[in-house]
Amino acid sequence: MKATSMRARLRAEMIDEIKAIARRQLATEGANLSLRAVARDLGIVSSAIYRYFPSRDDLLTALILDAYTALGDAVAAAEGAVERGDFGGRFLAICHAVRDWALANPHEYALIYGSPVPGYAAPADTVAVATRAVTILGGVIEDAARIGLLRYDDVLPPEVAGEVARIGEIIAPSVPIGALSRTLGTWLQLFGFVSFEIFGQLNNAVELPGPLFEHQMRAQARYIGLPLL
Repeated sequence: MKATSMRARLRAEMIDEIKAIARRQLATEGANLSLRAVARDLGIVSSAIYRYFPSRDDLLTALILDAYTALGDAVAAAEGAVERGDFGGRFLAICHAVRDWALANPHEYALIYGSPVPGYAAPADTVAVATRAVTILGGVIEDAARIGLLRYDDVLPPEVAGEVARIGEIIAPSVPIGALSRTLGTWLQLFGFVSFEIFGQLNNAVELPGPLFEHQMRAQARYIGLPLL
């Protein structure tokens, strides 16, 4: 039992070290990971790393899952710290948590929200962890809908309504379709702003992105119908 436990602990430590080196590679090489390069930096023969990650895609998946988990944890902590009846405050806490995490972890953000990695297809088991942050927003929207706060007078074309309803089944199944459409729009606005900031599209154009972000997210809260204290 003790020997088995020790082996498991050493294996977990080695996996953590491999992922730490791979994250450093992300900072210099982007998602162009090389298991041989990771093994070299780790000081082991290249064949040894395959005991922990059979392929580059397995290592990428582990890094992607870690990134989504870290983002979800940040969003959950920020939203959970706000009083339940402050719907606008909960929404803004989510928005700021996404931006703050992205600014603190730009390479991990690029891995999950940047350009697709050529030749890599994320497995199905990444879906639940990838949607955690938006389902937290969905919980805020469902709470607000229960007391009639939301605005949703939009008339959606049938093909759009079908797409929004499909997404709504994941993030907020009890919310009216018009409110879901606006919620989806705000989510896209949030990540559009963050991606522009992370990938440099705001450089030489916006001197104070923080206040602009706050203003834009407050506008999105009003668009959904969430009151701001």
